[in-house]
Amino acid sequence: MMVPDVRWTMGLSLLVLLGVIGSSSGVTIMSIDFGSEWIKVAVVAPGVPMEIVLNKESKRKTPGALSFRNGERTFGEDALTTGIRFPANNYFYLLDLLGKKIDNPIVELYKKRFPFYNIEADPERGTVVFRHNDDTIYTVEELIAQMLAYAKDMAMSHTEQRIKDCVITVPPFFNQVERRAMLTAAELAGLKVLSLMSTNAAVALNYGMFRRKEINATAHNILFYDMGASSTIATIVSYQTVKTKDRGYTETNPQVTVLGLGYDRTLGGLEMQMRLRDYLAKKFNEVKKTPNNVLESPRALAKLMKEAGRLKKVLSANSEHLSQIEGLLDEEDFRLHVSREEFEGLCTELFERVQAPIDAALISAAMDISAIDQFIIVGGATRIPKIQSILQGVWGRELGKNINADEAAAMGAVYRAADLGQGFKVKKFHVKEAVVFPIEVDFERQVENDDGSTSTKVVKRSLFAFGNNYPQKKVMTFNKHTADFSFYVNYGDLSHLSKEELRNANAENVSHVLVSGVTSAFQKHQQEGSEPKGIKAHFNMDDSGVLALSMMEAVFEKSVLVEEDKPKEEESTLSKLGSTISKLFAGTEQEREGGEKEESEDAEGKENKTEEDNTEKEQDGDNQAKKENKEDKKDDQKTDRKEKEEDEKKSGTDKKKEGEKELKPKQVTVKEELNMTITYLDVPEMTEEQVAASKKKLEDINAAERARHEREAARNNLESYILDAQDKLYQDDYEQASTDEQRAAIREMCSTLDEWIYDEGADVEASVYKEKLKELSKLFEPIKQRVFEHLNRPEAVQALTDMMNKSSEFVQRARDAPPEQQFFTDVEIDTMDKLIVDTQKWLEDKEEQQQAQASSDEPKLKLSDIGEKLGALDREIKYLVNKAKITKAKKDKEAAEAKAKAEKEAKETGKKKNNTDNSKSSKNKSGGETKPDTEQKDTNEKIVTEEEPKVQENEESPYIFEEESEENNSEEDRRKEDIDVENEEVDDKSSHVEL
Repeated sequence: MMVPDVRWTMGLSLLVLLGVIGSSSGVTIMSIDFGSEWIKVAVVAPGVPMEIVLNKESKRKTPGALSFRNGERTFGEDALTTGIRFPANNYFYLLDLLGKKIDNPIVELYKKRFPFYNIEADPERGTVVFRHNDDTIYTVEELIAQMLAYAKDMAMSHTEQRIKDCVITVPPFFNQVERRAMLTAAELAGLKVLSLMSTNAAVALNYGMFRRKEINATAHNILFYDMGASSTIATIVSYQTVKTKDRGYTETNPQVTVLGLGYDRTLGGLEMQMRLRDYLAKKFNEVKKTPNNVLESPRALAKLMKEAGRLKKVLSANSEHLSQIEGLLDEEDFRLHVSREEFEGLCTELFERVQAPIDAALISAAMDISAIDQFIIVGGATRIPKIQSILQGVWGRELGKNINADEAAAMGAVYRAADLGQGFKVKKFHVKEAVVFPIEVDFERQVENDDGSTSTKVVKRSLFAFGNNYPQKKVMTFNKHTADFSFYVNYGDLSHLSKEELRNANAENVSHVLVSGVTSAFQKHQQEGSEPKGIKAHFNMDDSGVLALSMMEAVFEKSVLVEEDKPKEEESTLSKLGSTISKLFAGTEQEREGGEKEESEDAEGKENKTEEDNTEKEQDGDNQAKKENKEDKKDDQKTDRKEKEEDEKKSGTDKKKEGEKELKPKQVTVKEELNMTITYLDVPEMTEEQVAASKKKLEDINAAERARHEREAARNNLESYILDAQDKLYQDDYEQASTDEQRAAIREMCSTLDEWIYDEGADVEASVYKEKLKELSKLFEPIKQRVFEHLNRPEAVQALTDMMNKSSEFVQRARDAPPEQQFFTDVEIDTMDKLIVDTQKWLEDKEEQQQAQASSDEPKLKLSDIGEKLGALDREIKYLVNKAKITKAKKDKEAAEAKAKAEKEAKETGKKKNNTDNSKSSKNKSGGETKPDTEQKDTNEKIVTEEEPKVQENEESPYIFEEESEENNSEEDRRKEDIDVENEEVDDKSSHVEL
């Protein structure tokens, strides 16, 4: 058994939430590892690291099964339980049928394994359809959509948030139609697929994302061997750091690239389980406990299938085990000892195929096994000892088991989902998957033969070769087409696949594309003198590995005249000097020409702007001439030159302009988008009407399920209420709180409803159950309320009494407080005192009334009334306490300010005295001369003035701390006084009031 990687706990360190998230429900993302046998779901949400979702049984993986029985839909373990008794109602191992036509060998194998299904062909698409009953059929996409929706519900229940975005894993050998079918199923489930991700790439990403520090520029090659329930995949990947440029910044991040791939579509744990099932069936028939054949009983086959699965797991850890099934057929039990050797003997042919995917992966990667740095096994079937022994022999060293074989794909996919989704920022880790089925384009072209005749030639062009990494975009140009045409998108060279795989993959033509609008586009542009440069087709192999033709466009080139700067002639020294002088007054050439480089402006606008600019410069020159007589000569020259230029413009001479700009021909590219019609040839896409019908079918199922859950909940509530009422009516408290007539009426209604539920009310709407519950509660709820009042009244009365006592003590202490602690007015004290007296009187009257009546009567002293009185006292006390705090704080602040002021004055007086003493001392040392008093006074004033800014600058901060310190000291002193009420309780909620 492999130990889960301890690095799962590091997930949070790799995932960082963005600082600003609008809505947490909008950023929760999940991944779905949709396998043939199991479904694993992982989520990442704000505050939730990457983790596996637990199902309702608290298990980390859920069987990929769905069943219908008596209008009830179940999933997972419940569906498998239903499938034991009703095998035809349980649907599982559906991934193998996705995107397959009815005549596909995989479909034939599915029918052989599970003969109890009624499988038909879709009349319009030719795909697999399950006939559930006479009125209901389900397509594979509809069944898988329901499982995907169930996975989404599990994730939402786990995170308690809405989820829509996801990444779904698919086998890497899925072709175009199989990937499109999975996307269609996700659409029916209401999921937004950020990307489909191959299981092998998800496992590789999961392995690398926890080992970022170990990845460097040197390639590190790892072979992942994944044997699951239905298939086996061997993948060679390379880890190394790459430099990428994003938004102008160059970053170095790790990248995992798929180098080679080999697989076996039908080799997996399921085939081994089927052989073990058939072996057990053969042994049971040999015993001949019953004349019936166990292989002809769907229920018996389902029991054998379950036992074979259990036995296969046990034999992976034990050398032998006792297989036993109670009531296998015709109430006959079955017991058989099965050894591991017997099991391995049944699968000898399968074990011989274990190495083939490894060889295929090495060939496709053009590598030898010696170039592999590590060999890691993944998938549940790799736990079989014989499988590990074979792989150990191929590798020659210890197999890597340091990855979670069950959850690696789900965890890698959720990391990818967080990277692609919005709301999260993850450390970048590039993933480059490889094309398994190469794509090429076929089209027809008219060629001229040697004899002058023309013939049609089929031209093939490779688009995405085998092993090309994706995502990737490519553009193909058709150079010889001048009219509407069509072409085919097909699978390319598939020589690397076996004949059996070619039949299983159904590698036919992918699509037919009709391009229209070519003729009209060529006629239009040829009339304009444009030269055709071909028709471009823009292809995109996206993150999901799905090929898309995003656009078709015709490209033309035509010659247009554009203005260019003409080289200036050599100017004489005198001309350059004149230009320099002119620039001093008229600005730069560009300013004088009014921005003529702006192509959107016409010639007239340029000339007008030039005239306006020159006029402004002329006026500036005149003003300067009036101010400075030394510049008169320069102004005259400037004015003459401007007048000359204006005369040339008025005469209509354009020679100057023609000399500055020149029209030259330039080739420009013109593109025109064309119309295209895509028809899928492998398996037709579901039409909009079919998609809408499927969505409505699933929504009707969901609505019926919600109604069933609501009905069951309403019925359970009514049954529980009936049992509760019948039980409590015999308790002493309820007998005292009710009369004999009331109890008799309730018992009679309970008895009637109990019979009705199992007779007429066995299957009614939820609203009927709710109405019956409402009628019964009208009789029983008043009694329950009276019992509640009687049980809780003593405690409530005691709480109110304590509150009044503490409030009275508070009022008395406030009256007796010394003058410096008198915080309240007489009106406030009297109001509080009156409230206490009134409450006491009200309580005495109500208690007297309550004692005078029977327990079955309506209470006079209610808990709600007591609560109101408690609230009134509490509000009044809180008001007085808050006022005391505010008043005390204000007085303490004033005292602190007064103390600070006194200290400041004392400090200033001390400085003056020190200055006087220093002055006298200096005078005595210098000969005993004494300055006049006025000089001494001035000196002191000067010194004080120089110190004042420092005192003003820092005077607030020290006083604040002194104020707080003084307040604390005052509080300490006050605690020692007699009026210490801080430990006195005021209300029943243990509130403390400080006076």
